[in-house]
Amino acid sequence: MQISFYKYQGTGNDFVLIDNRQQRFPKNNTTLVAQICDRKFGVGADGLILLEQHPSKDFSMIYFNADGNQSTMCGNGGRCIVHFAAFLGIIETKTDFMAIDGAHHATLQGDTVALIMKDVTHIENHRQHSFLNTGSPHHVELVTNLEDFNVVEKGRALRYNHYGPLGANINFVSKIAEDTFGVRTYERGVEDETLSCGTGVTAVALAMYDIKQTTLTKLHLKTMGGDLSVCFDKKDQTFTNIALSGPAIQVFKGVWEV
Repeated sequence: MQISFYKYQGTGNDFVLIDNRQQRFPKNNTTLVAQICDRKFGVGADGLILLEQHPSKDFSMIYFNADGNQSTMCGNGGRCIVHFAAFLGIIETKTDFMAIDGAHHATLQGDTVALIMKDVTHIENHRQHSFLNTGSPHHVELVTNLEDFNVVEKGRALRYNHYGPLGANINFVSKIAEDTFGVRTYERGVEDETLSCGTGVTAVALAMYDIKQTTLTKLHLKTMGGDLSVCFDKKDQTFTNIALSGPAIQVFKGVWEV
């Protein structure tokens, strides 16, 4: 069997996108997903995303981590699948689609996608870090000298030792300006640092506002793979209208032989 795929990247967070509206992809085959995502023996990606039909939305997003397991929401992946849906002619400049954490709205202008994330009602603030769920669980920690910080060693230790078997994504942050923060992320499922993490920078923006590192509700996040922006409203204790914006780029098309 031949499987057509498209390689996408959103600020260096890269994905294999597959049109699975005909249900041809064997999505229970975790070994196959991991093989495709493998950077030495496969296409190479941080995750694999299936676009499928949905009874009431424009499409469904099914997301797998690079280890082959289906996972929680991926913000940059969500932006990439919106671009992919437009490429396939399913949508034009706006969409409502279904993901594992519920329905999402997004808009598309050229290669820039603004994705509305789920409301966040609770942030745990501890002495050295914050913890919140922006579709995926995230640890957010301010550090000094972010450029030279050992993200893999420190991130892996926190991911496994502090958060138990399910783990969490670990974000290390430095403040650059009132409206700008640097972010580096260790992602569970990839088990390495990724160049960018959409739910991660969203978590960072909300956490920095919550602990009063900024008073602004539109923030710029600089990742290793490029720049993203997050804007939001806060009413009482709830963050609403959370929009993650940035580029989504189709890199190439290929065929995988099964």
